[in-house]
Amino acid sequence: MSDRQRPIHTQMSQFAVVDNCLQVNGTALSEVASALGSTPFYVYDSSVIRSQVATLKQALPQQIHLHYAMKANPMPEVVQLLESITDGLDVASHGELAVALGTGIAPEKVSFAGPGKSPQDLAAAIAGGVIINLESEIEMRRVAAEGEKQGKRPLVSIRVNPAFELKTSGMKMGGGSKPFGVDEERVPAMIAELEALDLDFRGLHIFSGSQNLRPEAIIEAQQLTFQLARTLQESASSAFRWLNIGGGLGIPYFPGEQRLDLGPIGENLTDLLQTHYADFADAEIVMELGRYLVAEAGLYVCEIVDIKESRGELYLVTNGGLHHHLSASGNFGQVIRKNYPACLGNRVNGEQQQVATVVGPLCTPLDILADKMHFPEAEVGDLVVIFQSGAYGFSASPHGFLSHPVPKQVLV
Repeated sequence: MSDRQRPIHTQMSQFAVVDNCLQVNGTALSEVASALGSTPFYVYDSSVIRSQVATLKQALPQQIHLHYAMKANPMPEVVQLLESITDGLDVASHGELAVALGTGIAPEKVSFAGPGKSPQDLAAAIAGGVIINLESEIEMRRVAAEGEKQGKRPLVSIRVNPAFELKTSGMKMGGGSKPFGVDEERVPAMIAELEALDLDFRGLHIFSGSQNLRPEAIIEAQQLTFQLARTLQESASSAFRWLNIGGGLGIPYFPGEQRLDLGPIGENLTDLLQTHYADFADAEIVMELGRYLVAEAGLYVCEIVDIKESRGELYLVTNGGLHHHLSASGNFGQVIRKNYPACLGNRVNGEQQQVATVVGPLCTPLDILADKMHFPEAEVGDLVVIFQSGAYGFSASPHGFLSHPVPKQVLV
């Protein structure tokens, strides 16, 4: 590959560089910025999303149905794209439900998860005909009452809080005491009560954790998931027709992290489907992923508005910050702050390198996008790019903080 077109970094090889400018689906980042008319903005590369989905489908057994968890990135254009190349959508609010159904998807391909669903959430889910992942016995009774009120038989599954966890995961969603789902030991009694109600019981949702880069941990959790589902099915009067095994697949964010090896995971799932074929012969087996499908396709782009030195340290001051990208600032779950991969999008490489800290315009020392990273010698007007920004970026950030303008979003 020539100097005119090459990836920035092996970890960021999904984006090419032409004439020292980052490319997004064949378009120079500077052209994207010019077309939008202002910074900051998020840009999502549709070709990267398509490639990620295709790679995953190739690695997994054909029997696995791939669902997109919209909470990662609910931008309507992104959801529309993923609805067309996956097998279903998972939503976590009435607002997400409206976006999902707006794609024209068949309602039974949509599941609604999350604790504390409001009466409005439940009414909309029942009216829309989607699968509701029940989070408690109280929610189950509310769904039954609302279904009777609407004259409908709601589609439901039970979200299980398993006794095991997804080890070494970024966020543990199962094991121990959790606000999510129903403890596995209480599920048999809940199934008994549910079957006496006028509900269309489909099966289980078992989600034990997310953002994991260790195949062996994911494999163990999936094995335990199938075993638990088989045990709980013995409490039901008929075989499950739906089993959501969650996701857990992670992406690399920080130095030293490697891409997840999908090979062992696909092989293990093939073995599990063969071993448990008789148990779940009529069940739709769903793997639900959000971050894994969209994170690497997204860039957050802001502009350098000032360059200053303070007691020997260089600061690149931008018009973007934690109010736009809370995750990159390290204030969205990180215990010890680490830098997301970053570059100057219009000046990717340069002979003169400098160590600089990228900060935003907010009146708080927490407003850091990159701490003491190497960049080419920068100028006011250069575009700072934060990679791995397609998930939990725009929608997970406090846009109202200090009343700065909200960033734009575009799918290219």
